[in-house]
Amino acid sequence: MTRWPSLPWAQSFPPSRDPLGTGNELFAGLMSGTSLDGVDGVIVHFEGDRGRVIATAHTDYPTSLRQELIALSRPGENELERAALAAQEISRLYADTLRRLLDGRPAGVVRAVGCHGQTVRHRPQSRFSIQLLQPALIAELTGMAVVADFRSRDLAAGGQGAPLTPAFHQAQFGLKGRTRAVVNLGGIANLTVLGHDGRVLGFDTGPGNVLLDAWCQRHTGQRFDAGGAWAASGTPTPALLRSLLEDPYFGAPPPKSTGREHFNEAWLEAHLRGDERPEDVQATLLQLTVESVGMAIEAACPDAAEVYLCGGGARNAALVEALRARLRPRPVALTDTLGIGVEWVEAAAFAWLARRTTLGLAGNMPAVTGAAGPRVLGAIYPA
Repeated sequence: MTRWPSLPWAQSFPPSRDPLGTGNELFAGLMSGTSLDGVDGVIVHFEGDRGRVIATAHTDYPTSLRQELIALSRPGENELERAALAAQEISRLYADTLRRLLDGRPAGVVRAVGCHGQTVRHRPQSRFSIQLLQPALIAELTGMAVVADFRSRDLAAGGQGAPLTPAFHQAQFGLKGRTRAVVNLGGIANLTVLGHDGRVLGFDTGPGNVLLDAWCQRHTGQRFDAGGAWAASGTPTPALLRSLLEDPYFGAPPPKSTGREHFNEAWLEAHLRGDERPEDVQATLLQLTVESVGMAIEAACPDAAEVYLCGGGARNAALVEALRARLRPRPVALTDTLGIGVEWVEAAAFAWLARRTTLGLAGNMPAVTGAAGPRVLGAIYPA
């Protein structure tokens, strides 16, 4: 779906932009996350550092690509060539998504597009994170300036390279005098704390949808548990939940980030006896996401006045209701109420990061990632 407002494009957004970034500007953002469901794309109208999403589009990954990306998250035969070919396919899907976003308008109306790529290995302890993408190909196919490779500079500066969205959350959702928590329920869940005094903290809390989706696919053939209905049909197993929560990651202090390399089906199977009902395991995995998020909020921002959810998991009704029960009496709402639909927050963050890069401004937050200092992120591939 592509959505454009009724705006006087030629008059309001000429191809020549304000070089200082103080006026009206359009940037695009493209994100493909750990859930491996496809490409989310947005065009954002920025006035200063705050943006408004004015166009959205999603492109599903073909089943064959999704299966290959799952395989590439582990060592395998001929993986360098396979990764290069997958990066080509992903880049063509990014370009297709951009064309749908533009909906016939010239590429020049958008100053640049921030492209995240598909993470297949995230190993901050070894100072690398691999996102499959060929940004030069996207620039060639679309005639648009592309900003990519956002994580490597933060990693080079001693940071985790993740999460990168808290800086955008602060610009978009921060409210002086009020502490807010923003929870992204993607494949991996992460927490941003927007302090009442302007301080920001952020880190990955653990699995979001990655285990829920994998277990659901294995036992039902469906890519995800729509609305959490299957999980709701089961009963959480307290002993299994305790075993899962004993993983050292949950108790480790930030800065920290994780991924499918750690929390995967093999990790889950190591905790199973083998005689569990599949729906009970699904219910327990839902509670794992709930409890790990709840523990993180209690530790990092016990004064949070409200919690906002985004990411695909925010459309899982059973998960949202369980989080509301766990976090009560704090109100829990969706970022839709703050002006950006839950599906589009991460893509909008990469539009924001692309804007920062083109203006020569830092995009990371050292207090979040652990980097030695603020850094301009990403590399620019001109149109």
